[in-house]
Amino acid sequence: MRKVARADIADWQAYSVRRPEVRRHLLEEVRPPRRVHVGEHLTLLFENRETVAYQVQELVRAERLEREADIQQELDTFNARLGDDGVLGFTLVIEIADPDERARLLAAWTLLLTHLYAHFDDGARAYATPDPRQVGAGPLATVHVMKLDTGGRTPVAIGSDWEGHRVEALLSEAQRAALAADLADG
Repeated sequence: MRKVARADIADWQAYSVRRPEVRRHLLEEVRPPRRVHVGEHLTLLFENRETVAYQVQELVRAERLEREADIQQELDTFNARLGDDGVLGFTLVIEIADPDERARLLAAWTLLLTHLYAHFDDGARAYATPDPRQVGAGPLATVHVMKLDTGGRTPVAIGSDWEGHRVEALLSEAQRAALAADLADG
Protein backbone atom coordinates (compact mmCIF):
# COMPACT_ATOMS: atom_id res chain seq x y z
CA MET A 1 0.00 0.00 0.00
CA ARG A 2 1.25 3.46 -0.84
CA LYS A 3 2.42 5.39 2.20
CA VAL A 4 1.20 8.83 3.23
CA ALA A 5 3.62 11.51 2.02
CA ARG A 6 4.43 14.83 3.65
CA ALA A 7 2.61 16.58 0.80
CA ASP A 8 -0.60 14.84 1.91
CA ILE A 9 -0.56 16.65 5.27
CA ALA A 10 -1.78 20.25 5.46
CA ASP A 11 -0.62 22.73 8.07
CA TRP A 12 -2.82 22.61 11.14
CA GLN A 13 -4.55 25.94 10.44
CA ALA A 14 -5.58 25.02 6.89
CA TYR A 15 -6.74 21.59 8.07
CA SER A 16 -8.81 23.14 10.87
CA VAL A 17 -10.92 24.98 8.27
CA ARG A 18 -11.86 21.80 6.39
CA ARG A 19 -11.79 19.44 9.40
CA PRO A 20 -15.59 19.04 9.79
CA GLU A 21 -15.92 17.84 6.19
CA VAL A 22 -12.91 15.51 6.47
CA ARG A 23 -14.16 14.00 9.75
CA ARG A 24 -17.67 13.44 8.36
CA HIS A 25 -16.30 11.72 5.26
CA LEU A 26 -13.94 9.51 7.25
CA LEU A 27 -16.38 8.56 9.99
CA GLU A 28 -19.37 8.00 7.70
CA GLU A 29 -17.83 6.60 4.53
CA VAL A 30 -14.25 5.44 4.99
CA ARG A 31 -14.07 3.92 8.48
CA PRO A 32 -17.30 1.83 8.70
CA PRO A 33 -16.40 -0.87 6.15
CA ARG A 34 -12.92 -1.15 7.68
CA ARG A 35 -14.29 -1.79 11.20
CA VAL A 36 -14.76 -5.51 11.80
CA HIS A 37 -16.27 -6.80 15.04
CA VAL A 38 -15.14 -10.34 15.80
CA GLY A 39 -17.14 -11.76 18.66
CA GLU A 40 -18.05 -9.70 21.68
CA HIS A 41 -14.64 -8.26 22.55
CA LEU A 42 -12.49 -7.86 19.43
CA THR A 43 -12.65 -5.01 16.93
CA LEU A 44 -10.24 -4.78 14.00
CA LEU A 45 -9.76 -1.38 12.40
CA PHE A 46 -8.16 -1.91 8.99
CA GLU A 47 -5.96 1.02 8.02
CA ASN A 48 -5.43 2.58 4.61
CA ARG A 49 -3.80 5.75 3.32
CA GLU A 50 -6.87 7.83 4.10
CA THR A 51 -7.27 6.62 7.71
CA VAL A 52 -3.56 7.06 8.41
CA ALA A 53 -3.47 10.54 6.82
CA TYR A 54 -6.46 11.48 8.97
CA GLN A 55 -4.74 10.27 12.15
CA VAL A 56 -1.56 12.20 11.33
CA GLN A 57 -3.54 15.28 10.36
CA GLU A 58 -5.49 15.16 13.64
CA LEU A 59 -2.26 14.83 15.62
CA VAL A 60 -0.64 17.74 13.76
CA ARG A 61 -3.73 19.85 14.53
CA ALA A 62 -4.06 18.79 18.19
CA GLU A 63 -0.38 19.33 18.95
CA ARG A 64 0.00 22.33 16.61
CA LEU A 65 3.02 20.71 15.00
CA GLU A 66 4.96 22.92 12.63
CA ARG A 67 8.51 21.57 12.63
CA GLU A 68 9.10 19.34 9.62
CA ALA A 69 11.08 16.82 11.69
CA ASP A 70 8.15 16.40 14.10
CA ILE A 71 5.64 15.94 11.30
CA GLN A 72 7.92 13.46 9.52
CA GLN A 73 8.34 11.46 12.73
CA GLU A 74 4.55 11.12 13.02
CA LEU A 75 4.30 10.15 9.35
CA ASP A 76 6.91 7.44 9.85
CA THR A 77 5.18 6.13 12.97
CA PHE A 78 1.70 6.02 11.45
CA ASN A 79 2.85 4.78 8.01
CA ALA A 80 4.22 1.71 9.81
CA ARG A 81 0.58 0.74 10.38
CA LEU A 82 0.02 0.34 6.65
CA GLY A 83 0.63 -2.97 4.98
CA ASP A 84 3.10 -3.55 2.21
CA ASP A 85 2.21 -5.31 -1.06
CA GLY A 86 -0.33 -8.02 -0.28
CA VAL A 87 -0.44 -7.09 3.41
CA LEU A 88 -3.26 -5.46 5.36
CA GLY A 89 -2.44 -3.37 8.41
CA PHE A 90 -4.94 -3.13 11.24
CA THR A 91 -5.35 -1.99 14.79
CA LEU A 92 -6.80 -4.60 17.14
CA VAL A 93 -8.90 -3.12 19.92
CA ILE A 94 -9.88 -5.42 22.78
CA GLU A 95 -13.06 -4.02 24.26
CA ILE A 96 -14.06 -5.26 27.71
CA ALA A 97 -16.11 -2.75 29.70
CA ASP A 98 -15.84 -4.24 33.18
CA PRO A 99 -12.38 -3.40 34.66
CA ASP A 100 -12.13 -6.61 36.72
CA GLU A 101 -13.12 -8.83 33.79
CA ARG A 102 -10.78 -6.87 31.50
CA ALA A 103 -7.80 -7.40 33.84
CA ARG A 104 -8.59 -11.10 34.18
CA LEU A 105 -9.05 -11.72 30.44
CA LEU A 106 -6.06 -9.67 29.30
CA ALA A 107 -3.85 -11.63 31.70
CA ALA A 108 -5.27 -14.93 30.37
CA TRP A 109 -5.25 -14.04 26.66
CA THR A 110 -1.50 -13.68 26.14
CA LEU A 111 -1.58 -16.15 23.20
CA LEU A 112 -4.53 -14.53 21.42
CA LEU A 113 -2.44 -12.35 19.11
CA THR A 114 -0.82 -15.32 17.36
CA HIS A 115 -4.20 -16.92 16.65
CA LEU A 116 -5.94 -14.14 14.71
CA TYR A 117 -6.49 -15.14 11.11
CA ALA A 118 -8.01 -14.24 7.77
CA HIS A 119 -10.09 -16.97 6.18
CA PHE A 120 -10.24 -17.15 2.37
CA ASP A 121 -12.93 -18.52 0.09
CA ASP A 122 -10.83 -21.62 -0.67
CA GLY A 123 -10.65 -22.52 3.04
CA ALA A 124 -7.04 -21.38 3.51
CA ARG A 125 -6.01 -19.15 6.40
CA ALA A 126 -3.34 -16.50 6.92
CA TYR A 127 -2.33 -15.54 10.45
CA ALA A 128 -1.75 -11.99 11.63
CA THR A 129 1.49 -10.87 13.24
CA PRO A 130 1.66 -8.30 16.02
CA ASP A 131 4.14 -5.46 16.14
CA PRO A 132 7.00 -7.10 18.10
CA ARG A 133 7.50 -3.90 20.10
CA GLN A 134 4.08 -4.45 21.66
CA VAL A 135 4.56 -8.07 22.70
CA GLY A 136 6.11 -8.90 26.02
CA ALA A 137 5.65 -10.53 29.36
CA GLY A 138 2.51 -9.78 31.27
CA PRO A 139 -1.05 -9.11 30.24
CA LEU A 140 -2.07 -7.93 26.79
CA ALA A 141 -2.66 -4.27 26.12
CA THR A 142 -6.10 -3.29 24.88
CA VAL A 143 -4.72 -1.92 21.57
CA HIS A 144 -2.27 -3.66 19.20
CA VAL A 145 -0.92 -2.74 15.77
CA MET A 146 -0.87 -5.83 13.56
CA LYS A 147 -0.22 -7.00 10.00
CA LEU A 148 -1.98 -9.64 7.96
CA ASP A 149 -0.11 -11.02 4.94
CA THR A 150 -2.90 -12.16 2.64
CA GLY A 151 -0.68 -12.64 -0.40
CA GLY A 152 -2.91 -10.06 -2.06
CA ARG A 153 -6.07 -12.14 -1.57
CA THR A 154 -9.19 -10.66 -0.03
CA PRO A 155 -10.43 -12.49 3.07
CA VAL A 156 -14.04 -13.59 3.46
CA ALA A 157 -13.86 -13.86 7.26
CA ILE A 158 -11.69 -12.84 10.20
CA GLY A 159 -11.36 -14.92 13.34
CA SER A 160 -9.45 -16.36 16.25
CA ASP A 161 -8.77 -20.07 16.62
CA TRP A 162 -7.18 -19.81 20.03
CA GLU A 163 -8.83 -22.27 22.40
CA GLY A 164 -9.45 -19.52 24.95
CA HIS A 165 -11.42 -17.36 22.51
CA ARG A 166 -12.72 -19.03 19.35
CA VAL A 167 -14.70 -16.55 17.26
CA GLU A 168 -15.16 -15.74 13.59
CA ALA A 169 -16.94 -12.98 11.69
CA LEU A 170 -17.94 -13.19 8.06
CA LEU A 171 -17.04 -10.03 6.18
CA SER A 172 -19.82 -8.14 4.46
CA GLU A 173 -19.59 -7.35 0.77
CA ALA A 174 -18.73 -3.73 1.65
CA GLN A 175 -15.95 -4.87 3.98
CA ARG A 176 -14.50 -7.23 1.35
CA ALA A 177 -14.65 -4.46 -1.28
CA ALA A 178 -12.86 -2.00 1.02
CA LEU A 179 -10.09 -4.50 1.83
CA ALA A 180 -9.74 -5.47 -1.84
CA ALA A 181 -9.32 -1.79 -2.75
CA ASP A 182 -6.69 -1.42 -0.03
CA LEU A 183 -4.79 -4.45 -1.32
CA ALA A 184 -4.89 -3.01 -4.86
CA ASP A 185 -3.47 0.36 -3.69
CA GLY A 186 0.13 -0.42 -4.51
